[in-house]
Amino acid sequence: MQTQSTQAKQNQKTPIPEKFVYFFSAGDTDGNAGMKSILGGKGANLAEMTALGIPVPPGFTISTEVCTHYYECGGKLPEWTRPAVEAAMKKVESKIGKKFGDVANPLLVSVRSGARASMPGMMDTILNLGLNDQTVEGLAKISGNPRFAWDSYRRFIQMYSDVVMNMNGSLLEVTLEDLKAEKGYHYDTELKTEDLKVLVKKFKDLVKSTTGQSFPTEPWDQLWGSISAVFRSWNTPRAITYRELHHIPASWGTAVNVQAMVFGNMGDDSATGVAFTRNPSTGEKKFYGEFLVNAQGEDVVAGIRTPIPISEMAKVMPEPYKQLTDIYMKLEKHYRDMQDIEFTVERNTLWMLQTRTGKRTASAALQIACDMMDEKLITNEEAILRIDPASLDQLLHPTLDPKAEKTQLAKGLPASPGGVSGQIVFTAEEAVEWKEQAKKVILVRIETSPEDIAGMVAAQGILTTRGGMTSHAAVVARGMGKCCVAGCGDIEVDYNQKTMKVKGYVLKQGDVITLDGGTGEVYLGLVKTLEPQLSGTFDRIMKIADSVRRLKVRTNADTPKDTETARNFGAEGIGLCRTEHMFFGPDRIDAVREMIIADNTTDRERALSKLLPMQRSDFLSIFKIMKGYPVTIRLLDPPLHEFVPHTEHEIQEFAKRVSMDVNSVRSKVSSLHEFNPMLGHRGCRLAITYPEIYKMQTRAIAEAAAELVKSGDKLVPEIMIPLVGIDKELEILRDLVVNEVETVQKEKGIKFDYLVGTMIELPRAAVTADLIADHADFFSFGTNDLTQTTLGLSRDDSGRFLGSYVSQGIYAKDPFVSIDQAGTGLLVKMGVDLGRKTKPDLKVGVCGEHGGDPDSIEFFNRVGLDYVSCSPYRVPIARLAAARAALMGKKLHS
Repeated sequence: MQTQSTQAKQNQKTPIPEKFVYFFSAGDTDGNAGMKSILGGKGANLAEMTALGIPVPPGFTISTEVCTHYYECGGKLPEWTRPAVEAAMKKVESKIGKKFGDVANPLLVSVRSGARASMPGMMDTILNLGLNDQTVEGLAKISGNPRFAWDSYRRFIQMYSDVVMNMNGSLLEVTLEDLKAEKGYHYDTELKTEDLKVLVKKFKDLVKSTTGQSFPTEPWDQLWGSISAVFRSWNTPRAITYRELHHIPASWGTAVNVQAMVFGNMGDDSATGVAFTRNPSTGEKKFYGEFLVNAQGEDVVAGIRTPIPISEMAKVMPEPYKQLTDIYMKLEKHYRDMQDIEFTVERNTLWMLQTRTGKRTASAALQIACDMMDEKLITNEEAILRIDPASLDQLLHPTLDPKAEKTQLAKGLPASPGGVSGQIVFTAEEAVEWKEQAKKVILVRIETSPEDIAGMVAAQGILTTRGGMTSHAAVVARGMGKCCVAGCGDIEVDYNQKTMKVKGYVLKQGDVITLDGGTGEVYLGLVKTLEPQLSGTFDRIMKIADSVRRLKVRTNADTPKDTETARNFGAEGIGLCRTEHMFFGPDRIDAVREMIIADNTTDRERALSKLLPMQRSDFLSIFKIMKGYPVTIRLLDPPLHEFVPHTEHEIQEFAKRVSMDVNSVRSKVSSLHEFNPMLGHRGCRLAITYPEIYKMQTRAIAEAAAELVKSGDKLVPEIMIPLVGIDKELEILRDLVVNEVETVQKEKGIKFDYLVGTMIELPRAAVTADLIADHADFFSFGTNDLTQTTLGLSRDDSGRFLGSYVSQGIYAKDPFVSIDQAGTGLLVKMGVDLGRKTKPDLKVGVCGEHGGDPDSIEFFNRVGLDYVSCSPYRVPIARLAAARAALMGKKLHS
């Protein structure tokens, strides 16, 4: 992902915006929800809530444009921002009736990030800004609650020293825990005023000794430092990782929101909470969330204390709860989507601090979309556009078998669904390292923080001992579709010993556990899983998607099992059946090797005759499952060296089994070596040299088709010739295929329709597609090889450096995952246009990995392909992505 500083270097003269500070307060609001690109999501929604008459503490938003200037100025806040910020602060003072930095009646503020796309926990926040040794006394006096004032002060020092001064936050946390242990306290709320005063002094001394700087006491210095730190947090490693994961451009930047503080830690009549207007895990239409009495916001999301279900708030604070209920209903109706809200109750007065579209699991997204259609809140088309196609992947993988024997270790909160097993690791770094060794891991933490994001991505699942359903771990895991169990308090984690203890068990790093994110249960060892059972909401959404999409969706499948799976997921045919995958079975690999080792056509044909019935059986099984849907079979593509024995032991064993001279085998294997086999003797080039190979495969296809048609079923097999770069190649091989099919039809006395086409996977084929189309009934773009040959990148080797290309913005995404539209994509478009210039009705599809990527599917829809083909488990993703592509195309042209 391109960093903001890289982008800034490319654009050193961004003009200074006329307006870059936007005020929001009751009756005086500059922005609205449609200004997310300037105000960020948080700032735009704060302005919108204020305009709706919802109680929001006054404040102002510094626009994302200033973030760009911050990086252009080398990571410094431009001087021209200061007068506008100072003027906005005066407006906040007049609205709130307090003065920033005033000793007697101090105004305290929060400073928060806010990008246009939600990035929960990835950037920084500072609360209680404006406190020092003098203002804390003023706050204690006007609040009548010295303990609250000093508690706010110690929190401020902790946050500011961590976020702004880059001090290791655990140092102050250890000091806090040591004092609690010394006093015999269990909770932070047990700390007395005098304890907190001692703690503040210890904190400031530790800040000075650790950083070499005194903790700043001037409120305006604190503010400028915090604004800069929030802009700086846009480019922290965790933020960059999150942006890469969710494809958020670095050029967007973040806004900064400065807002008058309201306090949930003023006593038992104060509280703070996070809630969702519907259940984000299941989609159930039920107010869902958590709160804490006498706490500040970070206590809920950081998992410092285990929160209370929001339903209990009706008993503890009935009036604020009733008001909160009215507001959440109003917000959901206004935004016409499930909302994620944050609130604070200060002395029984409710204040709203945020609303945003709530992140949800895939199953919840389907349920919410269906319910909102039924409630007439959204249309069918809007429902399709609401659901991220990639998120469906969460629904298509195994869950725990309820009948399997299990040893339950503990039960926490079901924070993000799914069933996974893996080896325990205790740090994000270990999770990444073990994944690179092809190990499946469960990341076990007391609580996660944004720094753990890379480990959370690497892990199969996440287990925390603290935190609730809206903790960092829960929110981020749900967004990624990762299984997560949170707040599992019975488990004791020891980072130093790398152990977790529960119910008498002591599990070490590397031991296997299983998580059930749907129930919150944790099990010892590996638990059997079941294939997913898709709900009625899935079927309903898929039917709507199918009704609006233009692109057909096929699958890449080589076995009856894959074919059956794909059909169950709604595949409308096979776009790529790789015949070479059928050659590696233990019952046929020797026959393949005999064919390769053969020195003459007669011996080759003898070996191929052994393969013929096997191939015919393979094709017949697949044809039967597809029941009349198109099946595209690619004739042999890889270089022959992939099939031969390689080690001396394998060579000797093979020679012995087939009664051949070992020296002859060794010599033939050596002769097949190529320096660059992917551009060597493979694909159609093999058939030009050894036509009997394609002749056997064509006969197997034709005989299987004849048998199926004879039984009364319908079938139009599509025979695909790979790696064509010159029209003459296809002309010669098309004649071979047609002659063999017609020979079989005469022998069997059966007529059936069939197509002969080619893969377009070389740049020359794309730019001469008009000539190639003379001999083709269809094109299928092999975008894996087309990407390799266009970009000059090896798919097998480029992984070592492509990450740097993406992070520096050279490629927006890995071009093997999402098609390079400007390069490879241009060749695809050229191939389509030229091919249809020769044959206007030419059928055109894609069968590379890009066929299952939503962004690539949108491109393929735009350039006029007829179908995409992808792996079986991505078929639903492609169906939904094709529908969204059609709807977005319609909106674009309306």
